[in-house]
Amino acid sequence: MTATTPARKASAAKTGASKSATTKSAEKKPPPAQASEEPSLRFFHSQALRDQTLAVLTSIENTPTTKGKALADLVDDLVEAGMEYYFMRPLKAAEVGFIKEQSARLGMTGAVKIVSSVCRKYIEGMDHKQLLVVVAHIRSLT
Repeated sequence: MTATTPARKASAAKTGASKSATTKSAEKKPPPAQASEEPSLRFFHSQALRDQTLAVLTSIENTPTTKGKALADLVDDLVEAGMEYYFMRPLKAAEVGFIKEQSARLGMTGAVKIVSSVCRKYIEGMDHKQLLVVVAHIRSLT
């Protein structure tokens, strides 16, 4: 057993007070920053993917009956393009060799499939209002 001294009681009281103050300050979170205000890493992709992106986003914005399948397909393509840009291009540039590059591509393909299936599940289940939120986010990145 440890003896409780007045100094320890005072220290514990201060710690408890600072915890509650910290908890209160944590409860008051600032609103999330806009995409243009945050540090970012973006990637370059083909003009064809850019055209597809704009067409899908515009279609969802203008057609209230649009289902999420087109947006889910677009997200699949964007995830794949992003992984290619951020992961495979540097490996090719580093000249790690054919076997390592193919092994990395196999791993990347598996990761893209998992991410895409999760995204698809949620995007296809969204109503139009929710799709518009995702569309607005993607537009803020373009």
